[in-house]
Amino acid sequence: MEAVRTRSPWLLAVLLAALAVVAQALLVPLFAAPQAHLAPRDLPVAVAGPAAATAELAGRLAAARPGAFHVTTLPDAAAADRALRDRQVYAAFVAGPDGIALHTAPAASPTVAALLTEASAQLSAGRPVPVVPVVPADPDDPRGAGFAAGFLPLALTSMLAGALLTFLVTRRGARLVGLLCYGVLAGLAGAAVLHGWLGLVDGSWWREAGAIGLFALAAAGIVAGLGALLGAPGTGLGALLVFLVGNPLSAVGAAPELLPQPWGTVGQFLPVGAGGTLLRSAAFFDGAGIGRSLAVLAGYALLGVALVAVGRHRSVRAARGTVPGRRPAEVTV
Repeated sequence: MEAVRTRSPWLLAVLLAALAVVAQALLVPLFAAPQAHLAPRDLPVAVAGPAAATAELAGRLAAARPGAFHVTTLPDAAAADRALRDRQVYAAFVAGPDGIALHTAPAASPTVAALLTEASAQLSAGRPVPVVPVVPADPDDPRGAGFAAGFLPLALTSMLAGALLTFLVTRRGARLVGLLCYGVLAGLAGAAVLHGWLGLVDGSWWREAGAIGLFALAAAGIVAGLGALLGAPGTGLGALLVFLVGNPLSAVGAAPELLPQPWGTVGQFLPVGAGGTLLRSAAFFDGAGIGRSLAVLAGYALLGVALVAVGRHRSVRAARGTVPGRRPAEVTV
């Protein structure tokens, strides 16, 4: 204890500055590298039309960008549009009597729709390719920037809610009630803002509220649960999963198939990536393709609630008593 008191404040200041620079050096590439290397990697697309035409199209796609596309062959444009609405593919190259048309789902990823629109010219010898947006993005947010930016505060506030419940609420029952209340209120308020106020999503309001609420419960729950189990280190681990690692790998503003692998896939098993996918499905695709993201978020939510229920960590202030110099009070958890 005496060594801590006599430590030079100058040395401590330098060490803290060096630690901050090391953290910066690690965080900058973690956030920037995935965005700097966006490119299709086994991106699900379809080719539709007569068998001979689709075989030729699939071959040209594979030759133009090896490994970039995972191609599904479909019989006609109607089947291609169903696959787009079911979130099975991001786009479909449809061969018809007048040449190739590109059917897209900008609501799934405006970035992918733009990328494939540009690439489609390579398949038509430079001629303009008609583009049919089967599942368009919200007209108030055609590039999807608002959706991605609006999701970031949901992650930050959920992480904060989990940490505050860990350190300021000592009773396990009260923490559980706080988590459930936060999930419900965050879902209602998030849908009210993103749908009603900003108009960035335009699906079923209740489905969107449910998606946001489940994400909020999962993110806050895993932070609070790890905090209840491990104390401050657990809270830090939860923040790492939810934000420091989960956010740059989430692909909320792009698509997981555009990130370097396996990181795009890993991000979909973290709360922010799964939450972004779930909200897109709820808002633009009538809930299609929600299976994996729903399971991931439900798993985090249940794990977080279970850890809060069994964890015995209490805040330092509560464990020592609230009045300096007074004998520590017994706290019921």
